[in-house]
Amino acid sequence: MAIVTVTRRMRFNAAHRVHNPALSDEENVRIFGKCNNPNGHGHNYALEVAVRGPVDERTGYVIDLGLLRDVVEREVIEKTDHRNFNIDVDYMRGINPTTENIVVEMWRVLAPVVQPGQLIRLRLWETENNYVEYEGE
Repeated sequence: MAIVTVTRRMRFNAAHRVHNPALSDEENVRIFGKCNNPNGHGHNYALEVAVRGPVDERTGYVIDLGLLRDVVEREVIEKTDHRNFNIDVDYMRGINPTTENIVVEMWRVLAPVVQPGQLIRLRLWETENNYVEYEGE
């Protein structure tokens, strides 16, 4: 049976302030620069969700991409789109919202609910030039 990876790309807009309260204000500015703006800043994110599994003989799918879209929309996009990661997003409470931390927390939310198939990679684009990729723990 063929094992295939399918990927769905979804977009959302969100704000954040990259800040570690354990550091001084001077250290935060030195380390995080403009990303430490006290009022935050925003990005037009793109999230790629890759699921691997056997091709179902009956449907020809690894996973129905409409179903995958609906799950990601419900579990991640609705909670983050036009929100502030520091304030509004439940799964980011108490976590410094770097892109690295965001993608890890999104994995923790999505991995148990993406079925059939297995979540194998998340790629979170923060800008058109920068992305972070995570393949689980």
